[in-house]
Amino acid sequence: MIAAPLCPDLQLLTSPQLRRQGPPRHSARQQRAFGQKVARLALRSLYRELQLYPKPGLVSPVDNGSHADMDAGTFMRSLFSLRHYFIRITQAGMAGKDFAALRQLGIAAEQTMLQATAGVNTHRGAIFCLGMLCAAAGYCHGRNMPLSAAVIRATLLIQWGDALTRHMQERAGSVPPVDMSHGRQVAEKYAVSGASEEAALGFPSLFEIALPRFLLTLNAGRGYDAAATDTLFALMASISDTNLYHRGGPAAADKVKTCARQFLEMGGSATNNWRQQAISCHKVFIQDKLSPGGAADLLAATYLLHGLSYLR
Repeated sequence: MIAAPLCPDLQLLTSPQLRRQGPPRHSARQQRAFGQKVARLALRSLYRELQLYPKPGLVSPVDNGSHADMDAGTFMRSLFSLRHYFIRITQAGMAGKDFAALRQLGIAAEQTMLQATAGVNTHRGAIFCLGMLCAAAGYCHGRNMPLSAAVIRATLLIQWGDALTRHMQERAGSVPPVDMSHGRQVAEKYAVSGASEEAALGFPSLFEIALPRFLLTLNAGRGYDAAATDTLFALMASISDTNLYHRGGPAAADKVKTCARQFLEMGGSATNNWRQQAISCHKVFIQDKLSPGGAADLLAATYLLHGLSYLR
């Protein structure tokens, strides 16, 4: 799901101070309390993404979007099942655990999610993306580093970037491929990028597309729903969403990008009838059974990243 070139703050990324940070400087009780704060924020971010409407092709309390196998209740059960995972992965980040340990926590969380949803994949992408952000936040907090977007991204790349790159290469090069999810199958078939590639580059779509767009609309005074909608459409217009390739191939992916770009070119949430435009897009997506789940995951991650900057 990579769409933007990597443009990190090189000064921050190459700073030796990040590598010299010592072990966590907080008591076990303080670590637990911070883990709970981050977990609540992660769950709230997933809940906000679920509640948003209109949200083309995606599940909300209003309707099931393009999905016949899940509804808002399915997402709520999944969301509730992940509450301990986000605490654990934040604490693992605080302890400076390697990527292998984080991955095992994610695998266990996936199994818990599937049990809660009777086998329906509601949050696999979010488990990975939000989980890595929680781990980075834990690492930063444990070493008294700010929870700004720039520092969190630098931490992701410096702490786990090499391991994420190896993980991506191992998955791409294995015969037969391991963990052959729908996203991996699509990446293999259409040569598009998936979640592991996005993570290995420090989530460029999140930091360079989603968060700036979210802040732009928010700072214009149009509110959280408008900011989230603009962000979702900006992501749909930019990323190569493996969910869409799986459902309808390149034609489906192109249709979503075209619809999203038209919405943004008309002014996005700055236009008076933006909700009606988004609902029209939603109806088209339902008709064609299109669901930009990758963009939804990154929207939830945007909520989390924005919230972390206010966390103390």
